Amino acid sequence: MTENDIEGAYLAAGIALLLAATLPRLFKDRAITAPMLVVGIGALAGLAIGRTGIDVVSPLAHPAVIEHLAELCVIVALMGVGLAIDRPLHWRTWRSTWRLLLIAMPVCIAAVAVFGWWAVALPPAAAVLLGAVLAPTDPVLASDVQVEGPTPGEGSDKEDDEVRFALTSEAGLNDALAFPFVYLGIMLATAGPILTWLPGWVAWELIGKVALGVAAGWIAGDLLGRGFFRFPIRDARLADRGEPIVALAAVLAVYGLTELIGGYGFIAVFACAVAMRRIERDNDYHEEMHSLVEQLEHVLTLVVLLLLGAALTAGLLAALDWRGALLGVLLVFVIRPAAAWLSLRRCPELNPRERRVTAFFGVRGIGSVYYVAYALAQTDFGVAGETIWAITAFTIVLSVVVHGASAGWVMSRLDGERSAAT
Repeated sequence: MTENDIEGAYLAAGIALLLAATLPRLFKDRAITAPMLVVGIGALAGLAIGRTGIDVVSPLAHPAVIEHLAELCVIVALMGVGLAIDRPLHWRTWRSTWRLLLIAMPVCIAAVAVFGWWAVALPPAAAVLLGAVLAPTDPVLASDVQVEGPTPGEGSDKEDDEVRFALTSEAGLNDALAFPFVYLGIMLATAGPILTWLPGWVAWELIGKVALGVAAGWIAGDLLGRGFFRFPIRDARLADRGEPIVALAAVLAVYGLTELIGGYGFIAVFACAVAMRRIERDNDYHEEMHSLVEQLEHVLTLVVLLLLGAALTAGLLAALDWRGALLGVLLVFVIRPAAAWLSLRRCPELNPRERRVTAFFGVRGIGSVYYVAYALAQTDFGVAGETIWAITAFTIVLSVVVHGASAGWVMSRLDGERSAAT
């Protein structure tokens, strides 16, 4: 990066900090959301900066910057999601989550990959990568559809809100579970005949690294939680001293450790947060940690969206044609809603209206940015890489606008119907 590029990055960070402090409150429960406005500001900034001859800090010009910034944003968000969920982990009570992960997500990946290969004319490896990239959901960009945070007591109304719980828990896990399919796309492009490596991919990338990430995160979270809340020396209990910064320390340490031993760091961070949450579940310290993580998450998210918006008007969409745009529209309005609705048909926790709302709000966001940047740093997909970036950016912006504008109204009506029923 040149000196001007670095100064531009500082400018973006400063603007994002100001926006993070003001916009969420100004635009709460409004049709125009903070992410929508930030993307728009970024787009205007991209036009203005482009005329000066300075390169915009964009995925195409500075892929490593975008990759690591999005990576940090995702792992911080995953810690926040894990801490926010009140419901204890159990196969039966998380039934809606498992259905979204094990049925809806693979169906979405397959449908996007097939359409990308057949209609957009992407090579098979690039089509699979696109399907994996667009798989993660991200309720951070539509805060009205996620749980608000840790709530003391186990009988709160938020805990019983199956829609918010399903969408939040899905996002906490599918950011990690998309990774094996990202590797599938990379290996299709680089590893030769599929039969020579497919068994190894299933055993290690699909199963082994997921299991390792879950185990590392759960053990670390359990140990950290016991240290925070039950350390034998009372004066050393961080929960009693009220130091929420340890949540960030846990994020970085668990993610780094898991990646070093070969597991998926994303799923480890989420598992760590859930394991920490189960220790002294009603303690207010969980709220303090979540509040800190949430503030950092907002700042990082707005930085990424600001840079993404600037890149939109600086050439990121140059490779987008009507077929790529159609794929984004189909994913948001048809593929995700249909796949999620079918996966939840036999889920008794959701009534028909709640099932439709849960199916519709498959928000695309920062996880997709990270996966594209990561995959294209590992393998050169040529012209297809630019097409993947263009389709991904278009789909994210479409999701930000459509889901952001409708979330407040839809969830308010749903809450009103619940209140009237009781």
